[in-house]
Amino acid sequence: MDTGTHVVMGLAIGGIATLDPVVAQSSATATSVMIGAIVGSQIPDIDTVLKLRNNAVYIRNHRGITHSIPAVLLWPLVILAVIYPFFPDANLLHLWIWTFLAVFLHVFVDIFNAYGTQALRPFSSKWVALGVINTFDPFIFGIHVAGLFIWAFGAHPGYTFLVIYGIIVVYYLLRFATQRSVLKAVKAIIPDATEIIIAPTMRFNHWRVAVMSKHQFFVGRAVKNHVRILDQFNRVPVPETPVLEAAKKDKNLSAFLSFSPVYRWEVDEYDDYYEVRFIDLRYRSNGHYPFVAVVQLDRELTIQSSYTGWIFSEEKLRKKLDIIPG
Repeated sequence: MDTGTHVVMGLAIGGIATLDPVVAQSSATATSVMIGAIVGSQIPDIDTVLKLRNNAVYIRNHRGITHSIPAVLLWPLVILAVIYPFFPDANLLHLWIWTFLAVFLHVFVDIFNAYGTQALRPFSSKWVALGVINTFDPFIFGIHVAGLFIWAFGAHPGYTFLVIYGIIVVYYLLRFATQRSVLKAVKAIIPDATEIIIAPTMRFNHWRVAVMSKHQFFVGRAVKNHVRILDQFNRVPVPETPVLEAAKKDKNLSAFLSFSPVYRWEVDEYDDYYEVRFIDLRYRSNGHYPFVAVVQLDRELTIQSSYTGWIFSEEKLRKKLDIIPG
């Protein structure tokens, strides 16, 4: 989920914690639990700082080890080590319980996004991505904000957010049911599909669709259970040519390939250089595929420039590459 949603979820956990008699009877425990819940709801995303290095490192590692089983167990201890000295009268066990719940909830809800997490590490490096909730979901964020206003006007925060989370559980079940109906519709249109990726958007009944069959890629959109195929590409295996093999050694392309399961590729040859482009098919937007990896190599197949990330215009891509003008 996005940062804002994680923040309001942390506040919600702090509100629910008021139902705990140990928390309710101690101002030190209540205050420290609220701080622990807010920090715990954010700390797994500390790997966002990797963006300061480059996109390749960020793509390879975001929601990786910081969202793993050992991290979920260790983050609450790290937070307690910082918070507890300021609240020595707080109940340490209950502070740990509620902080742990905030950390766990962060990782748990991220599993339902299309991006997913490596939440099963170290047992598996597989990305767990159920793809039923958009990274920012207006309903989930909005109902949390509504709960905070209700709390501010005097309602009991614990009971308020218990009701809200009951509604959210029902919402998640509806999202699963809607996704399943889209999946059934896709299979009816493309019966020989070998892999189907259905990704949510911010709109409840609107979904992105990317499909692989043995010989083709299909990209479309679904509204409710009506699927419309927008683009269709022949599925051409990546050949083991000298240009492509050299390009694969680039860190940006390597990061892209570790993250993107459905993509097509292009190789363009110019007077004095080659350009290799890999295009993720999951994120079609207004007829454009913005998530790409591009590598430029000279005639000796030495990498001169590369980039991976979100690009919405060719002009901006050229600025990112900025070594060979194109």
